[in-house]
Amino acid sequence: MKRALIFWGGWDGHHPEAVANLFAGELRKAGFETVIDPHLDRLADGDALRMFDLIVPCWTMGSLSPGQTVGLQAAVKAGTGLAGAHGGMGDAFRGNVDYEWMVGGKFAGHPYVGPYTVRLTDREHPVTEGLPSDFVYESEQYYLLVDPGIHVLAETDYSFEGRTVAMPVAWTKKWGAGRVFYSALGHNPDEFARFPTALDLTMRGMIWAARK
Repeated sequence: MKRALIFWGGWDGHHPEAVANLFAGELRKAGFETVIDPHLDRLADGDALRMFDLIVPCWTMGSLSPGQTVGLQAAVKAGTGLAGAHGGMGDAFRGNVDYEWMVGGKFAGHPYVGPYTVRLTDREHPVTEGLPSDFVYESEQYYLLVDPGIHVLAETDYSFEGRTVAMPVAWTKKWGAGRVFYSALGHNPDEFARFPTALDLTMRGMIWAARK
């Protein structure tokens, strides 16, 4: 049985405990044993983290100690997967360049909040295969600064400051031997209920990222 560590905390506006419990329940349905931890202490122990197949951050803002940064990176480089959503992973530990590089991008802002269309850019990837080619979502539309080396799975058109750009919504990347998945969707648990394709995309990404 695969094991997943979900750690939650930080800014309460992203409902970290509720989202952590939602992800844990979905992962258990997929056959994972889950550990939910409202602390960061265990991240400093890279050897212990390697016992998990998947790590899921649900921690907006906050900070990691140097030891926690090194421990988390070491586990992922050794093959433990890293996957998460919205601010719980993409707006965690602001200014920690090593963490942001591992994730593949970071939150810059959400000047637009409302309905927008998400379209898949790779429909043959295991995460997206069989999902609708596009779907409407309604929430904060994240403007992200991203690593040009990510593999974009889904994107949206972002219109801001008189220009429209293709903004990544979900992506994968490698970090050493580890797989990384991120989705910008999921401001609160209710959105996953209202837009089940977003939940499907997120959980597929987590399962894909877990150690093979």
